Amino acid sequence: MAKTHSRQVKTERTTPIELEVLATARVSPSFTRITVGGGEIDRFTPRGFDQWFRLFLPPQGAEGVRLPDRDGYLGYAQLLRTPKAERPTMRNYTVREYRAATAERGAELDIDFVLHEHPETGELEGVAAAWAASCLIGDRIGVLDEGYGFDAPDEAEWFLLVADETGLPAVAGIAASLSADARGVAIVEIPHADDAQEFPKPAGLVVHWVVREHHDRPGAGAYAAAATLELPADVVTHGYAVGESGLATGIRRLLVNERGWAKTDVSFCGYWRLPKGAAAIETAQLIGA
Repeated sequence: MAKTHSRQVKTERTTPIELEVLATARVSPSFTRITVGGGEIDRFTPRGFDQWFRLFLPPQGAEGVRLPDRDGYLGYAQLLRTPKAERPTMRNYTVREYRAATAERGAELDIDFVLHEHPETGELEGVAAAWAASCLIGDRIGVLDEGYGFDAPDEAEWFLLVADETGLPAVAGIAASLSADARGVAIVEIPHADDAQEFPKPAGLVVHWVVREHHDRPGAGAYAAAATLELPADVVTHGYAVGESGLATGIRRLLVNERGWAKTDVSFCGYWRLPKGAAAIETAQLIGA
């Protein structure tokens, strides 16, 4: 079998690169895709899997984005010292797709933004979503590569990938990076059936889309689908769970406490968290408390 070659990668400390918006597209009811490039895109190193980065967005009304020019903590301190009117907003995002330069065009980076709407007002929630819904071609942003977190051993043959919509780009990136003979199941919970996306994957990786009902708590459907799976016992396995914090930790507990997997057999990360009260209820529901 071909090896996966998926050791966890953390980049050497560097400074953000400045890119510009090349295109925008509403790809489904819950996703807007922003394509960026130009600028310093040649300094970006594509790594595959769930590669993530710090995204620096300009303040509202600003013509450009003022980025720190120092590494690590010094850069963060510099960012905090930037006057509020000029200070960029920083958020974490995952690479949806990277396309290398060709003779006809430069390299391009796709970023998928989930458009969460407030249940009562219908307005978009979050600075990044609002920016993605209104940005224009030519707008400038900053990107700081942070490597990837998927940490499966080379010997892994069977994979369980679980995410809500915020983790869809990560699942797509991992699926596209696995060896052609990899097998497993990907479970992705989405708010709308039309949010399902096609992406390259091994023939042996089966994708299940779980459509969340309007009043369901995020992650509950994906967890329930994972809990009913019959997992293989005769191969080297690896689990991966991202999205709402209760989903990520709930899947890890399911695999480690109930299915007997080693803790090192699961990569997980909470991308976001429900309000405190709702999160406690959700976590209890996910782990069967």
